[in-house]
Amino acid sequence: MAASLPSSIRTMSLLRSPISFCLCVIVLALAGCETMPQDSAARSAMNQAILSEPPGNYFVGRRMHKRDYKMWGWIREPGKPWKTARLVMLNEQQKLAPDRAAGSLGSDNNTEYKLFGAFSGDKVYEPASDLIYPEFVLTGAEVRTSTPARIFGTKRQEDPAVRILLPPI
Repeated sequence: MAASLPSSIRTMSLLRSPISFCLCVIVLALAGCETMPQDSAARSAMNQAILSEPPGNYFVGRRMHKRDYKMWGWIREPGKPWKTARLVMLNEQQKLAPDRAAGSLGSDNNTEYKLFGAFSGDKVYEPASDLIYPEFVLTGAEVRTSTPARIFGTKRQEDPAVRILLPPI
């Protein structure tokens, strides 16, 4: 009898069973687990390292290359958590971004830098995202690490092909 019913009705009758319903809820809950933050010990260690950063005339930047977008990545002040970082457009008139200088756009995705320069106070429109970003005038950059701790809620955000622009957590 069930084989002759349309598939939508068969699906609904399966959800009426308490066990089937619970299984569906569990599957849906587990599907969202990828977006959970990294383990608390690693996050705590990263936050402790950030708090111990020496103050100075520099910024900390995390390159976030996206194929479809032209923004550079996230920049924060030393000693401040990643959740205070701003997604920026780079002004490269004084100094090229490290990947552009190397002739390999995006090769430094997810690399963490010590950046020198300043926010210009200007805003730059990025057409693919249809958003406006602060402009950072780059005057220098040093690699801090090419394997930094995770700062995003989902690992997928580090993938250049994935169009996720959520802020660090």
